[in-house]
Amino acid sequence: MFLEVIMVKAVYQGVPGMLRPFKEYIERRSFPEGSEIVFYGVPGTCTPFVEILCYAIRSLPFRLIFVPYTDEGKAHELKYKQDIGFQATELYSLKNPAVIVIMGGLSMPNMPVNAESVNIVLNHWKGADTIGVCFMHMFEKAGWLDKMSFDLLIDAVINVETDTA
Repeated sequence: MFLEVIMVKAVYQGVPGMLRPFKEYIERRSFPEGSEIVFYGVPGTCTPFVEILCYAIRSLPFRLIFVPYTDEGKAHELKYKQDIGFQATELYSLKNPAVIVIMGGLSMPNMPVNAESVNIVLNHWKGADTIGVCFMHMFEKAGWLDKMSFDLLIDAVINVETDTA
């Protein structure tokens, strides 16, 4: 039997527009306390966005983990530090992720991963929900949307204005 999944598109604005659907999705799923939410991304460029996503769910009782690229041997737990925000702490060995969050930086040109290596991760943790977070339609531009599916896809746009003296 074939089950067709219909995606519903919604448009939000600004940083809250990126965080609100993420938090609402996590809350709606009612994962048990201690569940692992694992973010896979590019060190340095994805980590600030991962930290702000973690901040959105800071009141929820989950273990938050960052994996550089797809190297789970270098996974670190993220913990909230008062007056600072989320920071990577000790190494962490994944047990059974409830949610896998794939950051769009992984799909950028010249990254040491590709859609196939990310799919290996997704297949390894088959029972986990999958969330994609990217900017400027990066998953689409890289052709990843034809190679994997997400339970939630957040595709944000960044506009920049500068004034120079």
